[in-house]
Amino acid sequence: MILSRVKPAVGGWSPTSGGDKTKKNKAVIPQLEEYLQKRDYLGALTLLEFKMSIGEEDDLTSLWMGYCAFHLGDYRRAMEEYRSLTQRPECPAQVWVFLACVFFFLGLYSEAEEAASKAPLSPLQNRLLFHLAHKEELKNLMEISSHSFEFAKELIRHNLVVFRGGEGALQVLPPLIDVIPEARLNLVIYYLRQDDVQEAYNLIRDVVPVTPQEYILLGVVNAALGQDIGSRDHLKTAQQFFQLVGGSASECDTIPGRQCMASCFFLLRQFEDVLIYLNSIKSYFYNDDAFNFNYAQAKAALGSYQEAEEFFLMIQSEKIKNDYVYLSWLARCYIMNQKAQLAWELYLKMGTSSDSFSLLHVIANDCFKMGQFYYAAKAFDALEKLDPDSDYWEGKRGACVGVFQLILANKESKETLKEVVLMLQNSGSPHAVYIIRILRKWAKENRVLLS
Repeated sequence: MILSRVKPAVGGWSPTSGGDKTKKNKAVIPQLEEYLQKRDYLGALTLLEFKMSIGEEDDLTSLWMGYCAFHLGDYRRAMEEYRSLTQRPECPAQVWVFLACVFFFLGLYSEAEEAASKAPLSPLQNRLLFHLAHKEELKNLMEISSHSFEFAKELIRHNLVVFRGGEGALQVLPPLIDVIPEARLNLVIYYLRQDDVQEAYNLIRDVVPVTPQEYILLGVVNAALGQDIGSRDHLKTAQQFFQLVGGSASECDTIPGRQCMASCFFLLRQFEDVLIYLNSIKSYFYNDDAFNFNYAQAKAALGSYQEAEEFFLMIQSEKIKNDYVYLSWLARCYIMNQKAQLAWELYLKMGTSSDSFSLLHVIANDCFKMGQFYYAAKAFDALEKLDPDSDYWEGKRGACVGVFQLILANKESKETLKEVVLMLQNSGSPHAVYIIRILRKWAKENRVLLS
């Protein structure tokens, strides 16, 4: 998670500062200033695009479009807008520093420095050049031994950990928790990334949240812990934190605010509402694995299995792809999309574990429900071998008979009958002998080899 440093344009942030929902909508197009004041950059950008489409653009339209795209995190769009402005003869000189900021967020540091050099002196230019200097490893500053520079050295050590993706976090951040406010939050984030949810909770549970970032992080930690230990109390707490942020006047129209509302409804299992919020920000998270994972789950929960499968397969993270939740949902999507073989291959790639046992349950029952009896029979057969004293025989018997019915209807290959007979022979049930006798008789009459 990247902590946002953008502050509200007007006033402070409060979880109780929600807007008046009872006011009647007026058929008046809001002004750009209204959107910007509420930090509704998506609404502002939509208004600007609408004005362009009807020929009402002016000299500042591209400038504001770049501004809105930047604050929405769409840095490439912002780069295109600012670049087009720099090619105009009447381009304001300060656009160069805006373009430099975009380059910085895209990781194009040499381009950022070059663009900043073309801009007039300003506080923003100084700040940008300072951050660029940070990216060139800060070692000379660290060697300064002056006592008066001690706090700056601590700040530099903290920032280096952040820049390096958490490297050295356990050595650097704990002593700085009471010195630099962000140190505690970044250490919590480090623990979350290491899947040490309990340690993250221990570090943040006594924090009294003030900023949106603190509320969000408390929500994330409580949600993770609640899912890990099956605690409804923690999940309810997480849902409340997310709702406070997403429902506040200052955050409701920001991307983090909409993510919070999606998370709130996800925990409430109201997936139609989840998709309303996720769809509103989907274009900004096309290659984001966490977003695609949540989006796919919501789609699957509502029965949109084809689209859910597509989003599951877009995920690149090996950590997510090895998670049982991912595997079980993807298997269900495969089965509902008539691709039971792919679901079975997911099971074959797993080692023997409680998760693979659970996945067998999903495959067996979903395949049976969808009439894909061959793989239902294979799954029930595997379950019966793992737990002979259970009633899995009943499921296997029904699936095997189902395969035979599909063969009679010419919807299944006759060659599968041989494997069905072998699965029935593995069962100790006396009913299996009777079914095998019928299958052998039919096979003999129809010249199907079973040996």
